[in-house]
Amino acid sequence: MSHRSRSLRLLAALCFAQLFAFAGQAQTLKLPSHEKVTLKNGMTVLLMEKRGVPMVSFAAIVKSGSTADPEGQEGLASITAGLLRKGTAKRSAQKFAEDLDFIGASFGADAGADFTSITAECLTKDLDQGLDLLSDAVLHPAFPQPEVDKLLSQSVDGIKAAKDDAQSVVLSYYYGYLFGKHPYARPEGGDDLSLTRIRRDAVVKFYQANYTPANTILAVVGEFNAAQLKVKLAEVFGVWTAQGAAPAALPAAQPAKGKRLLLIDKPDSTQTFFAIGNVGTSATEPDRVAIRVVNTIFGGRFTSQLNEALRVESGLSYGAQSFFDSRKQPGAFAIFSYTKNDSTVQAVDLALKVLDKLHKDGVTADELASAKAYIKGQFPPNIETSSQLARRIASNEFYGLNDDEINQLEARIDAVTLPVTRQVIERHFPADSLVFLLIGKASEIRPALAKYATQQDMRKISEPGFWPAPGK
Repeated sequence: MSHRSRSLRLLAALCFAQLFAFAGQAQTLKLPSHEKVTLKNGMTVLLMEKRGVPMVSFAAIVKSGSTADPEGQEGLASITAGLLRKGTAKRSAQKFAEDLDFIGASFGADAGADFTSITAECLTKDLDQGLDLLSDAVLHPAFPQPEVDKLLSQSVDGIKAAKDDAQSVVLSYYYGYLFGKHPYARPEGGDDLSLTRIRRDAVVKFYQANYTPANTILAVVGEFNAAQLKVKLAEVFGVWTAQGAAPAALPAAQPAKGKRLLLIDKPDSTQTFFAIGNVGTSATEPDRVAIRVVNTIFGGRFTSQLNEALRVESGLSYGAQSFFDSRKQPGAFAIFSYTKNDSTVQAVDLALKVLDKLHKDGVTADELASAKAYIKGQFPPNIETSSQLARRIASNEFYGLNDDEINQLEARIDAVTLPVTRQVIERHFPADSLVFLLIGKASEIRPALAKYATQQDMRKISEPGFWPAPGK
């Protein structure tokens, strides 16, 4: 996946879809039962039979993502994942693609911050062939040198192209500036400097160290016989004997203190894109449902306070959102929007005013009732298909969550009261300590930004990398 596609997908998902991540599942909807099995080699297997459609979906998680990239080789996890289907011990990249097409199957792999996702899907009648393709890619990748060179070159070109579209790189700069030396600062797909340092031997070493059975979760959902499939999976993956050390525990990033600002100079820009926020919450934050309710009101839907102020009432922007990127450790909270160069200060001021009003006035009873109905009223499109269910139970297993994330969601939403929203706003929505990231035409907007933060940094978008600057 290109850096631009990844960034746009992440931005869209975080700004809109994330508030649906566990939302909309009425209490009468229960996550179908599934079985957990641990193979002798330590691999975790989750099996859920789902009748009605003769499909089988696989969702594997390797518990290592971009946070496992060596410093200076950011993007290594992403490149490794991208090469899994580009040649194995018995199939060339072309042969692998042909075999997938022959049975109408799919295969994909992508590295995020916390883990690497591997997905595959096939018809039930082609389960043996589909399982053979999946296991071949996971257990026997060959990492041919020409394919390594090609993917690295394409990735570098993709990042350079992405910088022509400020929206697609806002989060890369924001995360880098917000998290600093913490692993969450690392761009998941690497950057145009780090990728040039990656060599095939680094890919092989990363695979050997991280792609191990004890570091892997495999969820399978669809129309199959669970007893028979358990035997097949034990036969296919039981031979996987690679042993590696467990991933090092990831420390929590410390929230920023005070205010600081990074301006990315894009001289040809007619608009300013900005993100404002701080370190947010983790996937297991006890207040996560209440946070989702409050954020729905503040910036998580079209009729949110932010969008009403910046788009509907003032016309300063075509859209304004807020999101919590909840990860293994606390991820980012951000307000995101964009506006014309000459209205940059007006738009940033208005976003800060809406945030200040949230702290001063809280939310109303009507807003709370509307947000609850809105979340619960969203029919659960993300747990309808076998592939969605497979990804869900795999990620729940990774984060240590259970079926109550869905089964008890409605009850947990109902438990959010006005006093609870006040507590959540105070605890989780930053007020005085803020990190600002802006991409725009410095010659037009820089002088007016001085009021936002005493610590201000600037770099050109044409410089390689994101943040910190090379050599820092």
